[in-house]
Amino acid sequence: MIIRPMSTTDLEAVVGIEASCAAGTWTPAMFQSEMTAPGRTWLVAEHDDHVVGFGGIMVVGREAHVMDLAVDPAARERGVARTLVWELAEAAVAAGATRMTLEVRPSNDAARALYASCGFDVRGRRPGYYPETGEDALILWSRPLPATLEAMRAARAGRELILAIETSCDETAASVMRGGSEELASVVATQVDFHARFGGVVPEIASRKHTEAIVGVVDEALERAGVRVADLHAIAVTHGPGLVGALVVGVAYAKGLALATDLPLVGVNHLEGHIYAARLQEPDLAPPLVALVVSGGHTMLVKVMDWGRYEVLGKTLDDAAGEAFDKVAKLLGLGYPGGPVISRLAAEGDAAAIDFPRAMLRSGDLDFSLSGLKTAVIQYVERERSAGRELAVPDIAASFQAAVVDVQIAKAVEAAVATEARAVVLAGGVAANPALREGLRRALEHRGIRLSVPPMGLCTDNASMIAAAAHDRLAGGYVLGLSADAVPGLRLGGVSRV
Repeated sequence: MIIRPMSTTDLEAVVGIEASCAAGTWTPAMFQSEMTAPGRTWLVAEHDDHVVGFGGIMVVGREAHVMDLAVDPAARERGVARTLVWELAEAAVAAGATRMTLEVRPSNDAARALYASCGFDVRGRRPGYYPETGEDALILWSRPLPATLEAMRAARAGRELILAIETSCDETAASVMRGGSEELASVVATQVDFHARFGGVVPEIASRKHTEAIVGVVDEALERAGVRVADLHAIAVTHGPGLVGALVVGVAYAKGLALATDLPLVGVNHLEGHIYAARLQEPDLAPPLVALVVSGGHTMLVKVMDWGRYEVLGKTLDDAAGEAFDKVAKLLGLGYPGGPVISRLAAEGDAAAIDFPRAMLRSGDLDFSLSGLKTAVIQYVERERSAGRELAVPDIAASFQAAVVDVQIAKAVEAAVATEARAVVLAGGVAANPALREGLRRALEHRGIRLSVPPMGLCTDNASMIAAAAHDRLAGGYVLGLSADAVPGLRLGGVSRV
């Protein structure tokens, strides 16, 4: 795709694109007049010798007003509009502007989503702005353009410094990373001891502990990295999914830093971060691949078409794998977290001692279910106790673990084969389970499919994985405005290429 100045020979194509938009109101005469007016910049996007989009700005002082921007319906979701926004931003800064503004219809969901993902915030409303419909207009303003454009250039050159913050559950983490791969510092403050007495994470306690720890964790990360806030190019933060109170602490702190420094704010999906953790370990890892994301809150299979483009192939219908481990451990009086202790005991037990169900093993899809297995363990324990028999805890742990792992492996292999994936990424806290790691490795080996598993320190929640994912998002022009909120139910799906 080529971005170039608009010329009179483009007008027929431009008017055609404008007419294809439901709200298109510009005439050929209007475009002709605007192209030669002072303070204007009009650009077209060209692909295969065809104009597929256009946009224009008017610069007045230090402000640039987006006059119009449209993309051919046949060329949408290819990044045309986003590229035009940032090229117009470059032209605006070159003309002395520091921010961009525009009006957009409240009903234009696609445009609102585009500008929100370019860091624009809604700052007002113009009643009845569109005379043909009487619809109001939302007034949007960008974050400071020079810092954002410099950060994007630095990211594309692989030289940006990002401070990343992660507070989705019960770890307060911060990392400083250069170029999406060079970790300069990583600090994690865990809350495990505070939650252990309750047998699981207590959201209110998690939020309070994040509030207490976040300033010290960020300061320590910067100190270890040997950098100052003034040296950074961007602030990244996990904005979902996770515990809403925990997420809010990290998002609010990151927004405060971004506001105080004028640095761009990059939002990262926590699950995407877990997938990127594998690339930190193996930089040559490349899509297409399948990711098995297994943690305390999530169990899913994801097709990674490209970095930043995902399709969820299957997910748990009830309990997550880590949650099931914690609940069984609590039932057996083994403490919290349950995964490590069950794994240790399972190594001493007989995995074939108890025939626990392999739920949905032959369901014909790639979804998971673990609540039935958890119930089966509860019923078995109650029967044994009612009969006065001593529990063979290592055998229960080994049999339960095998029932979980067998289904995870079978469905991951099925997904990899069906999608012709080059590799499978095992990610998330449960990826630290030795039986799952080794079982999946063996299952994939004779099929010639590569398995990528992050080291133990990158399986659990950390901010380095958030910084790695933020690198690509920043390079692609995805940033947040300061009105962005934590999204506890944020989904991992196809990233829009508008």
